[in-house]
Amino acid sequence: MAAEMALVKPIIKFGVPKAPTSRTFTVRMSATATPPPPASAVAGKKKNQKQEIKESLLTPRFYTTDFDEMEKLFSTEINKNLNLADFEACLQEFKTDFNQTHFVRNKEFKEAADKLEGPLRGIFVEFLERSCTAEFSGFLLYKELGRRLKKTNPVVAEIFSLMSRDEARHAGFLNKGLSDFNLALDLGFLTKARKYTFFKPKFIFYATYLSEKIGYWRYITIYRHLKQNPEFQCYPIFKYFENWCQDENRHGDFFTALLKAQPQFLNDWKAKLWARFFCLSVYVTMYLNDCQRTAFYEGIGLDTKEFDMHVIIETNRTTARIFPAVLDVENPEFKRKLDRMVVINQQLQAVGESDDLPFVKNLKKIPLVAALLSEILAAYLMKPVESGSVDFAEFEPQMVY
Repeated sequence: MAAEMALVKPIIKFGVPKAPTSRTFTVRMSATATPPPPASAVAGKKKNQKQEIKESLLTPRFYTTDFDEMEKLFSTEINKNLNLADFEACLQEFKTDFNQTHFVRNKEFKEAADKLEGPLRGIFVEFLERSCTAEFSGFLLYKELGRRLKKTNPVVAEIFSLMSRDEARHAGFLNKGLSDFNLALDLGFLTKARKYTFFKPKFIFYATYLSEKIGYWRYITIYRHLKQNPEFQCYPIFKYFENWCQDENRHGDFFTALLKAQPQFLNDWKAKLWARFFCLSVYVTMYLNDCQRTAFYEGIGLDTKEFDMHVIIETNRTTARIFPAVLDVENPEFKRKLDRMVVINQQLQAVGESDDLPFVKNLKKIPLVAALLSEILAAYLMKPVESGSVDFAEFEPQMVY
């Protein structure tokens, strides 16, 4: 508990009561979009007008994979020695559905939303949009995996289906949150309009494991902080994070079982390189994203960089239990490199938002992109921490606090 509380710095709160409005707007996201207008500007638009946001490398993405290869990996006919004990243990826990009645809203949500205005109101809308998109992305991937694996491995297929249930529940809860701000994401539009990023199955395992575990540490850290500092509890969704994060943790445990079932993804030099690559990709993306949105974290009383480093360190320690190698994120030089990336990324943003001609912008970006890639490569080449083991005595899904 003390570790999480060390993140806190006194930050002035935002917002005064605002008169509620009664109009609701559908938010659509596009790959060729423009930045969203402030919440106050949206209120003046027609009900059916689209609101779009800019998509970049840091935007939550939708993923697809080689489903045929995935079927072969978990086919009980092809892999006669596939141990289903881990998966059956996971399945029983997912069937219990601990959070079946957890995501129930109350009048606090709308009342809190009506009290938010100015910068913090817009920041919360963006937080809900991005979070809903990320959860919905997981729902789509898990749902399709559940459908495709039904014949080859019914146990694994059912777990994916139950995980899609969780993700759909999260996305729906977040979208309901947007209704407090008189907005709603058009999830059907997202399904058809968003571009899908292809990852091979082993990369899906690496990336999704990290995504679920880092989600756990983000949610539980925010929950613990706000429990100790209720004066920063400006919107009630955070009160749900304690149970919510256990869904993320269970999902991560399932991917631990998936990786155990495919030791070829963990036991050679290529696995070590890929493990470090995905750790770095996830950590850098989160750090750059959050440093673009410091007002959100300040609004709930957190120092953004300290919060992120805590989450990165805890995620890395958890990941070291299964990945064959991880980054040395506790080396002070790692954070210094992240901070230099933030500065370069801010410079890239400034160039992109300038009034220069596109050709001039591209020229100005070249040295900055090179500098950013240089920092990323230097972080990747730092001496790694050898870790991981596929020789677990027995897999037991656990509640981690």
